[in-house]
Amino acid sequence: MAAPARLDRRRLLALAALVPVADVWGGAQLEEPLVDSVRTALSAAVHNSAPPVPEFLDPALRMRYQDWLGLNNKRLMARMPESSARLEFLPTVWYEAKRAGLDVELVLGLVQVESAFRKFAVSRVGARGFMQVMPFWARLIGDGDPGVLFHTQTNLRFGCVILRHYMDREAGDLFMALGRYNGSRGQAAYPDAVLAATRAWS
Repeated sequence: MAAPARLDRRRLLALAALVPVADVWGGAQLEEPLVDSVRTALSAAVHNSAPPVPEFLDPALRMRYQDWLGLNNKRLMARMPESSARLEFLPTVWYEAKRAGLDVELVLGLVQVESAFRKFAVSRVGARGFMQVMPFWARLIGDGDPGVLFHTQTNLRFGCVILRHYMDREAGDLFMALGRYNGSRGQAAYPDAVLAATRAWS
């Protein structure tokens, strides 16, 4: 896979234009100052070009991970028919969720609600990719090219780190953090939808 810096912007934007926005639930995350740890975590993803490969010292943990991959590869077939796309997405979502200290099922539920597992989804407010990340994040962290938000690891890294950031801001209150992620803080519809989807992946 090409590094995000080398992505063909015209090709990505053309693909994105083909994705209907009717069932994309991307909200309007608010631009706000970032602490250095969040900025560092996000900027590293912009320069990564391949899905991460987790390493396990414990064979039992490796086996559990392989079982998880096999199960969810089958479960995603209807939503993500291309085998190569699933084999890129699943290890990456697992790695980025764990890296941010989030439950993988929560992240899968959020991706389901935000983009219906469509890599090139674009919402009416311009949120992009699997986790519907707003373009201003690319400006804050990288060179301002929103095309990087269609890169799988970049999008999942940004989404997971942003959600963790909001959870920290809300002192661990997942309901409020999800509302902040969607730009609908204090309203129940979005958190309820994500939590229902999360239960389906558990």
